[in-house]
Amino acid sequence: MRAHEIIKDWTGEIADRVVLDYEGRHRRRIALTTERGVGFLLDLPDVPDLRDGDALRLTSGEVIAVSAAPEALMEIRCRDALHLARMAWHIGNRHLAAEIGEGFLRIRADHVIAEMVKGLGGKLEMLEAPFNPEGGAYGAHIPVSGHDHGHSHHEHGHSHG
Repeated sequence: MRAHEIIKDWTGEIADRVVLDYEGRHRRRIALTTERGVGFLLDLPDVPDLRDGDALRLTSGEVIAVSAAPEALMEIRCRDALHLARMAWHIGNRHLAAEIGEGFLRIRADHVIAEMVKGLGGKLEMLEAPFNPEGGAYGAHIPVSGHDHGHSHHEHGHSHG
């Protein structure tokens, strides 16, 4: 069986559910198993931006709900909105996926970034929760993790030295 279609914000009946972490929700082709043990191939033409609450239609016609799995995250809070905006800039400058909430940012747990946040005066709380970062300005967000800058696309106007 194959999943070949994404249904955004599905509210109808489901046959089963698949629980995926952030990276698992951004894979074009991968073998998956539902909560009830049904295996299928996710087979899409492009890398998706699957969100908690979306669904996948199988070639059989069945609909499989997508749920975001809890992950190790850091919730960052700041003293005021300006401080939070500066913190968001530093996180974005490191190309980290970030979830933006009312008065906080959430990113995947990373000890190096935790030290940076503390050094910039941010307050950190470690937690396990589903991760639903912003999708990015150019469509589906390609998964980004860690703090490594092992890329070569420096046409964005600054270096990472």
